[in-house]
Amino acid sequence: MTGKDHGGSLDPQDWAIFRTEAHRMLDDIIDHIAHRRDLPLWQPAPPEARAAFDAPVPRAPVPLAEVHRDFLTHVLPYGAGNTHPGFMGWVQGGGTPVGMLAEMLAGGFNANCGGRNHMGIAVERQITRWMRDLYRFPETAGGIFLTGASQANFLAVLIARLRALGAGVRQDGLGAARLVAYASVEVHGCIPRAMEMAGLGRAALRMIPVDEAGRISLCALQEAIAADRAGGALPFLIVGSAGTVNQGAIDPLADLADIAAAEGMHFHIDGALGAFGYLAPDLAALFDGIERADSIGCDFHKWAQVPYDAGFLLTRDEAWQFNCFAADNSYLSRAATGLAGGDWWPCDTGPDLSRGLRALKVWYTLKTYGIDALGATISGTCALARSLADRIDAEPRLTRLTPVTLNVVCFRPVNDATGEKSRKIVEALHAAGRVAPSLTRIDGVPAIRACIVNHRTGPEDIAALVDGVLRQEAMLG
Repeated sequence: MTGKDHGGSLDPQDWAIFRTEAHRMLDDIIDHIAHRRDLPLWQPAPPEARAAFDAPVPRAPVPLAEVHRDFLTHVLPYGAGNTHPGFMGWVQGGGTPVGMLAEMLAGGFNANCGGRNHMGIAVERQITRWMRDLYRFPETAGGIFLTGASQANFLAVLIARLRALGAGVRQDGLGAARLVAYASVEVHGCIPRAMEMAGLGRAALRMIPVDEAGRISLCALQEAIAADRAGGALPFLIVGSAGTVNQGAIDPLADLADIAAAEGMHFHIDGALGAFGYLAPDLAALFDGIERADSIGCDFHKWAQVPYDAGFLLTRDEAWQFNCFAADNSYLSRAATGLAGGDWWPCDTGPDLSRGLRALKVWYTLKTYGIDALGATISGTCALARSLADRIDAEPRLTRLTPVTLNVVCFRPVNDATGEKSRKIVEALHAAGRVAPSLTRIDGVPAIRACIVNHRTGPEDIAALVDGVLRQEAMLG
């Protein structure tokens, strides 16, 4: 399969043989997905599998079929489990066969989507327009694909920083400015990290208390803003959560938009968990005010079921992105026509010059399934979460710890004041390989957390989770 004998090319010497092997590889992964429920959700990799990855770098070629056998033997059986219908840990989508095929096509297309005049850029541009219209953003809106919402949220901090201090911040830095941002204590950990990476520091993020439903306290927020202004600081950013990771709480987005507008602050929404809930008719009202955000960070690879990774930042005004990232580099000179043409180069509106065609798998997903089907799937996961909550409430040995707004349910055994029993239960369930909730802390105490994102999850998986928890709880005594 090497190009050693034909001028250094790495293309196959025999395309017919390669095609046969490629079809076999595709059949193997389709079989894996089709029968995912029948396989263990997770299992620890044995020592011999891990030892296979201690081998030195290969100098000589290895036949493709042999490399694929290594994948089937040492990699595929020991994945993270999020494609399995029993996976309810963290916030991870299950992917789809359509998305997988699109990722394969994107690899063959192999376009650098940092810029230049080709249709990979047009695909990404269309997704941006679709997102603009779905969230009722103005014609000025812009967007860009990133690895995930963590990067999208980081870019939002940079954009808000520039809006507060002007373009000079790119050259001169913060100077004497004391910028302050605000988010709830339940905000995702990437927000404090974004403040660090932006050079503002974690201490410049005010962590505002939440109410009994896990939503940011508006009174505490306004008091903090007033106190900071009185102390000479410059409030510049409010981050609202469209679904907190711990419990799926949705901040009062419309009220936050009002406060941001009155205070002249950038209003960003972290929608990594829940922003796509806006696409489900029975959930849309919960997100009232999301259309008034200055920017939204979200993940197609979660509720929209696109394979990893496919994060996205949507901004109200694309000019903010240009002002924050565009640079006049001689080696990126533009032309009126030809490959160096094109009226939008993503490297001008984000940090990356080398970029894959993440948009293709999103384009395939949205076109193949349609927004209505995705919305129905999202509604279905929330209905399953409510059924799980009902089952927990009906079990005298279990107690539910948080309201169920979206698709997250937190609970523990009633006689588990320290949370140690919950910790052991989660570990035992993972080892059993049928269902996989995650572990979190509620009021500082470990608890079992089920986040239902996977489109493959059904009522039988909810029953398996509760039955498994009760069985493990009884064994622990």
